[in-house]
Amino acid sequence: MIDLNYTFFVQFVNFIITLFVLNYLLVSPIREVIRKRKAVMGGLLGDTEKFVEQAETKLANYRKALDATRVAGAEQRASLKAQGAEQEKEILSVAGQQAAETLKAERAAVEGEVQAAKSGLQGRIDALADKAIAKVLG
Repeated sequence: MIDLNYTFFVQFVNFIITLFVLNYLLVSPIREVIRKRKAVMGGLLGDTEKFVEQAETKLANYRKALDATRVAGAEQRASLKAQGAEQEKEILSVAGQQAAETLKAERAAVEGEVQAAKSGLQGRIDALADKAIAKVLG
């Protein structure tokens, strides 16, 4: 059986004193370090959240600018394509007119040469006909 004599109270007081001393020397400094570390980690977490938010904002702005640039590029490409098609029509029209004029001039020149050849041969028809008859009869 346990006897409750004065040694129990001495040991109890000794335990309480040891408890206060250990709390003062070990537990309180560790709690302080944990509190400081928690404060630092909270600050870092806040900074990280701000950084992520800023990065997302910048990424959204970048995507908006990229989309706007793509739209502007597509509009400019369509505009330049339309201008190119218009210039192509103009060039083809001018080339068609030049080709028609050249063809007309060449036809006129050929017609002139044909007429000259006909007129040159008209005068010789009688002589050629006589030669042909002479060969057939002869």
